[in-house]
Amino acid sequence: MADTTRPRAEIGVIGGSGFYAFLDDVTEVPVDTPYGAPSDPVVIGEVAGRTVAFLPRHGRDHRFPPHRINYRANLWALRSLGVRQVLAPCAVGGLRRDLGPGTLVVPDQLVDRTSGRPQTFYDGPKVVHVAFADPYCPVGRRLVLDQARQEGWDPVDGGTLVVVEGPRFSTRAESLWYQAQGWSIIGMTGHPEAVLARELAMCYTPIALVTDLDAGLQEGEGVTMEEVLRVFGENVARLRDLLMTVIPKLPAERDCLCSHALDSLDTGLDLP
Repeated sequence: MADTTRPRAEIGVIGGSGFYAFLDDVTEVPVDTPYGAPSDPVVIGEVAGRTVAFLPRHGRDHRFPPHRINYRANLWALRSLGVRQVLAPCAVGGLRRDLGPGTLVVPDQLVDRTSGRPQTFYDGPKVVHVAFADPYCPVGRRLVLDQARQEGWDPVDGGTLVVVEGPRFSTRAESLWYQAQGWSIIGMTGHPEAVLARELAMCYTPIALVTDLDAGLQEGEGVTMEEVLRVFGENVARLRDLLMTVIPKLPAERDCLCSHALDSLDTGLDLP
């Protein structure tokens, strides 16, 4: 049963590397989940009359590497506070030369190359298969693309995000293989985040900022963490402004594929 005494939010923002703060006037809300603690206490504030919960994916001090993030606790915590729509800015590498640093990509597909991460809420005793053919919210994607164009971005509509285990970057051979598959961008955190959101019937929209060309397209030493954080930092203010304009336009009532993900399923879970 939901705790009606604590603040609630309609919309969630999960911030990636370099995106450790979003809202100014906030209430901090510690949340316990059946899966442990989220990356940080959730903070709740308001944007244009909409209540928004913000959670830094890696923690405010960037203490959680991609493979140690408690993705299940993060998504469960947001849903338990009322969140049903999630915007997820993230740093990614480009797998094509035309997707260089500073490019904004709103992918429409995902490939999982991680290993060992808990990636479902449905471990039994019931068998639950959630549809995931189209992993991202079509409504959220359209709004982000439309608003990004109005804000002066030249966003890339669609493409495949391949998610690797990390925390290391790819070898050149791995990067060339990903390119040969026709995949567009590479990151370390988009899975299982997206599928966990779908398993909770939450809308999930990635907003991917390219911070580097991946190793197979680079000469010299390849990708470095310093480069990733520098490019993301140079664009974080623009990303924040984009989110501020997208949030008021998200629908108050949902009728997308995400909202109906569990309609015919007996999950056996007491969802928050």
